[in-house]
Amino acid sequence: MAYTQAECVIKNIIREIGQECGQFGETIAETLVAFMVKAVVLDPSNGFNMDRNLTRADVQKLVKLCVNRLLDKKNPSLDTIKMQVYFDMNYTNRGEFLDEHHRVLESRLGIVSREITDNRARTREELESLYRKIVSYILLRSGLGSPTDIKVVREATAALQSVFPQSELGTFLSLSKKDKERQLKELSMIVTGIRLFNKDCGKGGEGIDDLPAILNEAIPATTQHIDAQLQTSQEEAYQYTAILEKLLENPLKMKDVEDLKIKEALFNLRQYEIFLNIILSDIITCAQEVEMMIKQLGAQMEQLKMTVQAKTAVPTSQVYPIFIALSSLWTSFQDETVLLSVLSNLTTQLAPFLGYHEELFNTEIIQELLEEVEIKSDVHRIKESMGTKVNINDFKKLDWIFPETTANFDKLPIQYRGFCGYTFAVTDGLLVPGNPAIGILKYKDRYYTFNSKEAAYTFAENPNKYIELIGEKAKKCAELIQLLELHQQFETMLPYPQVKIIDKHIKPITRCESSTQTDTHILPPTIIKDYEWNEWELRRKAIKLANLRQKLTHSVQTNLSHMRRDNATQVYPLKTKGTQTKREDGTKVPKPQIYIAGLRGNCMSSLYAVKVNLTRAVDET
Repeated sequence: MAYTQAECVIKNIIREIGQECGQFGETIAETLVAFMVKAVVLDPSNGFNMDRNLTRADVQKLVKLCVNRLLDKKNPSLDTIKMQVYFDMNYTNRGEFLDEHHRVLESRLGIVSREITDNRARTREELESLYRKIVSYILLRSGLGSPTDIKVVREATAALQSVFPQSELGTFLSLSKKDKERQLKELSMIVTGIRLFNKDCGKGGEGIDDLPAILNEAIPATTQHIDAQLQTSQEEAYQYTAILEKLLENPLKMKDVEDLKIKEALFNLRQYEIFLNIILSDIITCAQEVEMMIKQLGAQMEQLKMTVQAKTAVPTSQVYPIFIALSSLWTSFQDETVLLSVLSNLTTQLAPFLGYHEELFNTEIIQELLEEVEIKSDVHRIKESMGTKVNINDFKKLDWIFPETTANFDKLPIQYRGFCGYTFAVTDGLLVPGNPAIGILKYKDRYYTFNSKEAAYTFAENPNKYIELIGEKAKKCAELIQLLELHQQFETMLPYPQVKIIDKHIKPITRCESSTQTDTHILPPTIIKDYEWNEWELRRKAIKLANLRQKLTHSVQTNLSHMRRDNATQVYPLKTKGTQTKREDGTKVPKPQIYIAGLRGNCMSSLYAVKVNLTRAVDET
């Protein structure tokens, strides 16, 4: 059957079961119906074969069985399944819840934000309307008061005008949409910080609740309520455990009280206890976060007071970061308030799933079954087994872990939520806590605890046997899949009819042979073939090149070969030339010079003239 066709068939079966239950006045969620279908199919007593297509008769049988189980008003097993489905649909871890909470707030503010960022105000009335929308956006985002309260609006408007006067709306409108959204968030945080500071100084804070004080009162009250519920459920679980231990010694009496479904009631209480512990852990984390944030809030307020100190003007670079930090802290307080409210409501909604314990087990029946029975708590059982420890020398092929030799011992993922797997398997469903001090068995990357040394030794002899016994029990009681966290085991478990055919249990497939193939050279090769790393080879090549420099290349051309080569001839065009035949020339007539001698020297000498001709003869030129 194709996947889409099978999915369509399953949806039709779920819809038909829901309609059948609706005829009896019961509205059943589809998730619960789907879980019940899986539980009925897994139960080997119902005889469904998951490896073949369901016939019409099989579908009718499946619908009938599911409707009967869903309408059983006095069945602790059904209450446990309902509790598991409700918890899975309504609980999420702290980080995911806060992320989803912030996403929802942003989506709700998106409409108001778009009205502001897409506004094209021009007139004075339009600008005033836009400014009022910004004030409303700030109040909605901060959660400090209602936008319909006139006192709150006036206070928020005054705080906004101190950092963003109405005259700056023109600059705001000229920004891009992303810059507008960023500035709106920043203005909201600054205004929130200003209002919180004014409230701390006693000068404002209209409509602002004292969240730190509210949380300091609500967290202890919620914790005490959960502790009380936890203690009550644990006491009942201890009583049921003691009764079952007594009945194990008398199998005949066990059959007489089988209709009371004490074992299913124990599963119901243990599941309730596990869920309460998960919620309590989140509330403790919430208390630690609130305590840390209160200290940070006080420190930020003191720093802001020291910065301001009754000054008329303070640089924005000093106070704006503190205002933004105050706003972030207050948002965290609001987150913790919402988270605490959700966890408290979840605790209240889980209580009705225990409602039938008083109807099934009244005080007279319980007191009669508890005669001459010692009721032991989980702590008492663990103390009884203290001092005993597994000797690792008795097991050469198995690994044992002890608290004193293992780091982060408390964080190990213990199988079956810390209950003893051996006791559960051999007693057909008795939930007894294991003692890690005895030793934790590491088998196929999983960790198992035991309530006694003998149980640990017996389980270690053949772990697969007891693991499969627990799986078979979970097929009959589907609530054990989540109670003992057996989801991974059921993903690899074969259907019951197939196991019955081969007349033995098949081990879950945890290993398989596989192979992978990758390219030898994913990237293009960059191999240099003439590369040489050997120094002597490089030296040999160098000598060879040096020897070639002294060689000459000779060539010979014969009469038979000279016509075989290509010849080319280039003819240059005639040049224009010119000559000159006439030449100009001239001669110079000698010009003698006369000088007077005796102008210098002895004064008694006489003066006389000297004729000098410096012109050279013609034949000397």
